[in-house]
Amino acid sequence: MAQPAAGAAARPDADAAGGLEQLGTDSRRDSTGFTVSLTNFDGPFDLLLGLIAKREMDVTAVALAAVTDEFIGYVRGLSHHQALDESSNFILIAATLLDLKAAQLLPGGEVESQEDVAALEARDLLFARLLQYRAFKHIAGHIAEQIQAHSDRLPRQPGTHPELAQLLPELVFKTTPEDLKTIAERAFARPAMEPDHIRFEHLHSHTVDIRAEMAVMTALLREAGAASFTELIRESESRLVVVVRFLGLLELYRDRDVEFEQDAPLGELRVLWSGPASGEIAALDRAAAEWAEPESGQSPRPAPETEDADHG
Repeated sequence: MAQPAAGAAARPDADAAGGLEQLGTDSRRDSTGFTVSLTNFDGPFDLLLGLIAKREMDVTAVALAAVTDEFIGYVRGLSHHQALDESSNFILIAATLLDLKAAQLLPGGEVESQEDVAALEARDLLFARLLQYRAFKHIAGHIAEQIQAHSDRLPRQPGTHPELAQLLPELVFKTTPEDLKTIAERAFARPAMEPDHIRFEHLHSHTVDIRAEMAVMTALLREAGAASFTELIRESESRLVVVVRFLGLLELYRDRDVEFEQDAPLGELRVLWSGPASGEIAALDRAAAEWAEPESGQSPRPAPETEDADHG
């Protein structure tokens, strides 16, 4: 296994030690009275943290399995709320100890192979998850006890009380069968809505003149010679104008007034002017006639289906 530089190994070791020292300070401020009895240490758990933080005791010599067993026995004698608080703090401290221990066992604290993972698991690497599991199991038991203790407070559906039923007012139905007949006749006698009663003005806020939009693009292309489609729609105030200008380009392409270039699929579309440099453009008048809005009561005029033989 490759060995990292000494500086890389010292950084996770120092970070874990700094975090552990902060945890030790917080634990001493809120001392709990938890003591441990190991082969190489016997005393308060807060003192053990202080010795490890000051590097007066090697963290690799601390058997976290034994510490965990003693802590579980300790919290069993506490109340529910105290046990939850103590367990939360101990899980954080144990995770920090494992971080510091891994940093010392493997330089850099990095796992580079499956053998490293097996070695760390053999050195109590999974005890933090075990503590979390036991904490959640303890919390689940506490919740179950609370549900059982308050099970008699569930709402009860009351039955029918005859003395209360007599207080209800008698229901008086004043609508006669003749009234229902009159209402039904009035509903079915409504005149059918005529087609001319339906208004379509609200479907479009405004119309766009395709001839005017084609004239704008024609002037721009005649002056510049070529432009991208993005440049042609840059001043469009709505999506409808963009659609109309695209249709106008197709009408110009139909008369070979413009040519299209595209370097790649879905790439930027470039439009080149190939029509006359001045004068009228026949495509403008034809598009204006084909795309004209139909008069009221007339069907829309379909676009001609003829195609240019050279473009087909």
